[in-house]
Amino acid sequence: MTTRRALDGQVIALMTGLCAIWGFQQVAIKAGAVDMAPMLQLGVRSAIAAVLVWLLVLARGERLSLADGSWRPGLLVGLLFALEFVMVGEGLRHTTASHMVIFLYTAPMFAALGLHWKLPSERLKPAQWLGIAVAFGGIVVAFSGGSGAANGSSLLGDGMGLLAGALWGATTVTVRCSRLTDLPASQTLLYQLVGAGVLLIGMSAALGQTTINPTPQLIASMAFQVLLVSFASFLIWFSLLRRYLASQLGVLSFMTPLFGIGFGVWLLDEPLEPNFIVGAALVLSGILLVSGYGWFRQRWGRWPVLRRG
Repeated sequence: MTTRRALDGQVIALMTGLCAIWGFQQVAIKAGAVDMAPMLQLGVRSAIAAVLVWLLVLARGERLSLADGSWRPGLLVGLLFALEFVMVGEGLRHTTASHMVIFLYTAPMFAALGLHWKLPSERLKPAQWLGIAVAFGGIVVAFSGGSGAANGSSLLGDGMGLLAGALWGATTVTVRCSRLTDLPASQTLLYQLVGAGVLLIGMSAALGQTTINPTPQLIASMAFQVLLVSFASFLIWFSLLRRYLASQLGVLSFMTPLFGIGFGVWLLDEPLEPNFIVGAALVLSGILLVSGYGWFRQRWGRWPVLRRG
């Protein structure tokens, strides 16, 4: 295993841009749902992005080999990635983009739990366990906010979003604890995109969700999802994951739900229930405490007044 580095200014700037892109993707999928089923959107974008990544691998002269055994964890992350998108695609049929982005981005919490048991360098401290308790409490509060057609959300959609977050966290753990951690980011991403493309398009066909109405809005949405989300942003993310501690990268990912909620309310006029607002605040606070423990400790260590307190 290679040594992961601490975050720097460039990484913080990159993560801010990634969070804005990831926060907007739920809105883009929801906005295009009238013209193309969310699951099919996710499948098509994954398949096209897989072709783009493969072309990039060829252009770089990278060697794709299965002889090292990486195909085994590669199949697993492909399956986990696809199942995550199944939950996102179906969940968005029942809940708002704002709800989905909060529950999906509980992923750092699940990743931290998994890495705690797998890697000594990622062991959770008492304060981080407190953060996990706060985040889980926030999930309970957010789920208690009611559901139904009146506010455009449902417990089913929210539950799918939470399961998607757990699957994303499991994907991160698999990458970090297998041969994939030392592979080029493009190869790791290719495993996931191929898995998602095959499974999601197949499931869309089986469920009869294959109608496409190629409106300008849908075309713009798919271009954004393919080029920025599935291609560029994921390549950057896995590249960062190979060089920096996953738990420290997670401290910045808490911005994604904020972007997602803001975009959902602004562009889709989605309502925000009081219970959901309180629950979301608790979830984000807990995730921030879990993922940002090392950063907070480092910063406070430079402030004598806080050390004495």
